[in-house]
Amino acid sequence: MSSGTPGATPSALLPLPSLAHQAERLIALGVHDLAGLSGREVRDAVGRLAASVPDGGLLAVHPRLAAPSVLAPLLRLGDKEGFVVVDMDDVDRFEPLEGLELPEEALYVVTDVERGDDMANWSPDEALPEIVRRGRTPLVLSEGIHWALQAPDVVARNHCFMTIGSRLRKDKGRLDSRTPAVWISNGTGRDGKERRGAPKVGWCWAGNRHTWLGFASGARRVGTEGR
Repeated sequence: MSSGTPGATPSALLPLPSLAHQAERLIALGVHDLAGLSGREVRDAVGRLAASVPDGGLLAVHPRLAAPSVLAPLLRLGDKEGFVVVDMDDVDRFEPLEGLELPEEALYVVTDVERGDDMANWSPDEALPEIVRRGRTPLVLSEGIHWALQAPDVVARNHCFMTIGSRLRKDKGRLDSRTPAVWISNGTGRDGKERRGAPKVGWCWAGNRHTWLGFASGARRVGTEGR
């Protein structure tokens, strides 16, 4: 894992574009092809979603169709391509926490997404109950990557985020201690110098604190059936 240092208070994040614009962005990136969907299917689904969710939501393709490992290389910061750390070759096996249900539809919306900067320097174990107490839901990894695809400024030096809605289940239902995150590589260790400044999908221990990582969350998830 790479490290970070505390930075100045982050500026306000730009609002997400409309769902229609997000759909076109995903189509331009080829996410629909990766997911086995046509452009028309994406646009039709977004038309239905737009009728039932407020402005400002995040459009996401279900991870069963577009897994984190295929989405991460589409991330960009400047001319640097996104990647998954080498010691997370099981990234696609991370699943939503028990009790966290994604809509069954191919595309859905997460409303009112936040980076959770106010919880920077909390551990995932500390942050999860607070997110729940606030009546919110932690983002899963694929949702976090979708957010960074639509709004690259959400991944900023010293102000990045974890997606603790995704965890890996081990034998007998135990959770792996790793929790996924999206941040910026320092180009050290196995990342390689050529990846300095690249957007990175990595992990942190569930009990550790990091000053540069907030905890991304949303208000709720809405599918094309309105729930």
